[in-house]
Parts: sequence; structure tokens; C-alpha cells
Amino acid sequence: MFSPRVAFHCRHRRRAVILRPMKREIDRRAFLGAGVAAAAAGGMIAAEASPDAARSQRATGAAQENATIQDRATVPTPAATPARGALRQSVARWCFGAWNLDTLCEHAKSCGLVGVDLLSENEWSIPAKHGLVCTLANGPCTIAEGFNRPQHHDRLVAECERLLPLVADAGIERMIVFSGNRAGMSDADGLTHCAAGLRRVMPIAERVNVTVVMELLNSKIDHRDHMCDRSEWGAALVRSVGSPRFKLLYDIYHAQIMEGDVIRTIRTHADAIGHYHTAGVPGRHELDDRQELQYDAICRAIADTGFRGVVAHEFLPRGDPLEGLRQAVARCTIPLS
Repeated sequence: MFSPRVAFHCRHRRRAVILRPMKREIDRRAFLGAGVAAAAAGGMIAAEASPDAARSQRATGAAQENATIQDRATVPTPAATPARGALRQSVARWCFGAWNLDTLCEHAKSCGLVGVDLLSENEWSIPAKHGLVCTLANGPCTIAEGFNRPQHHDRLVAECERLLPLVADAGIERMIVFSGNRAGMSDADGLTHCAAGLRRVMPIAERVNVTVVMELLNSKIDHRDHMCDRSEWGAALVRSVGSPRFKLLYDIYHAQIMEGDVIRTIRTHADAIGHYHTAGVPGRHELDDRQELQYDAICRAIADTGFRGVVAHEFLPRGDPLEGLRQAVARCTIPLS
């Protein structure tokens, strides 16, 4: 396990955020809050092949060599090849604070991942140095204060209008937002308010081809009082907003805690889901045999819906982080049919 006191710095806070074993989910709030004016939502890239290996035969002439190059299939190296399965996989930045972002990208590349989730505006360009992308950009909300409060709408919409073209220019295809906490508000009113605010954002999201995703979080353990804590509520919001550029981020860890029935829910609400997060239950740790979710079956169900987006690993390693990441990738790699 990495050191229980690992500090990492965010753009919008000058003090370090400390990871403690019993308060890691609070640290995620701090991490996302620090990137409130930046971005982190999803982007998908096609499998990228590495340059051809050294030519195995000497050409007898320029024409023969050119023909050989054109006919030979590019052979990618394992480190440069995304996990060969029906689902593209990524990793959440905040969970691996023991590594700086460049190191995380190096490890992600070696595991066959396509990118890194939950990056802020000043970090978007870093994965590209490693042949990866930012697969989910941080948006303008905090977890506690989101689109369910009309008094926040003008500010959030203005920041979305600023961020979304930048997200698109950076080659990122998804940006995250949150509902906010209930604080006494009914779920029905919250859904109405969220839909009203998000409809104001959709024209620009549709114009720049960036999908805005709202994450489903659990309000039982990690995010007390959070409003978007049920798949039915989230799917109803997607229907109410009525844009192909607004979807639900279905966090499997949070969903299992709140309602279980994960595979049937995925099948039922497949059209409303635009991104996935993983972690083991209980504890939000590795996808190993010490937790209750059968991720190979879950990912097979995801692939069977026709989803070809990104499944991002958002677990807190308690063992060797790289080994845990490799294990998660292997468990979630579903062969192409």
C-alpha cells in the first residue's frame, strides 16, 4: 500500500491535499473542488498502433521496399496497445496520488489503458505526451453544489459555455457535472431544476460535440445527502433534458451501495449511460476476490448493450497500485465479439 500520507497539489489550491486511509472519499471532494473551474470528462480514442518494427528484410530497390511497407501490417508493442476488448478502459487521476500525472500516464500506457479520467484544465495536455487522452474533464460543479439550485445556474452555465469549447479543442469527449446535495429539497424539485439548468448548456454541448455526464453517487456512506443517488432518478433526468449530449455517469461502486441489481440496471438504462466508473465493494478498493462485485460479468453486460465508450477505474489501492491496476484491466477486458 502506498504511504497513508501522500500529498498532491491542485491548480486552484496552494495547500496540499492529504490522503488518509479512512477519509479518502473526502479527499475526492477536495480534489474535484480544487478543479472546479477546470475539466475532466470523457474522451474515447481508437486503438493506436506503434511505429513498425525494424524492417525484417532488406529491399532490393526503392520500389520493392515501398511496396513491402505498404503491405505489411503495423505491429504494435504491448505497451502501446489499448486493452484488446470491447470496452476502452481508463483510470481516475485522484485515486493514484502516490504517482504524479506523468508517472500515472506511463503506468496507464503500460497497462493498455486509453487515458486518464478527472483532469483539470491545466492537466489536459499531459496524457497526449504519453499517447493517451483525458477521458473525462472536470466541469464547473462541486459535488455538494450543482445544478439542483437555480441560484447557481447562471454561474454554472457561463462556466460550461467557457469550458466546453476548450474541452472539445483538447480532444476530450466528456465533461462531468453534479446534481448537488438535497439540503431539504425534494427529489422532484431537484430534477426539475437540474433539467432546466442543463437544457441551457445543451446547445453549446451539441455544437462542439462534447457529452456532459452527471455522476451517480451514493448518499449512504461517502456523499451524505447527495441528490443524484439512484439510477431511476438519473435516467429520468436524462429523459427530461432530452439531448444526446447529456448522459448519466454510472458509477458501479456507488450504485451497488445504493441499490444493487447492477447488471439489470445497466441493461434497463443503457441508453441513458455515457460513462462508467469501477471500484470494489465494500471499501472502494481493487477489483479482486475480497469484494462482492463480479466485474467480468458486469463488463460483459456493458459490452452486450453495445456500449463502446470508456470504463474508468476509480478504486483506492490497498496493495501495489500498479498490480491492482493491471488486475482491474484484465478483469474488465471482454473479448471483441
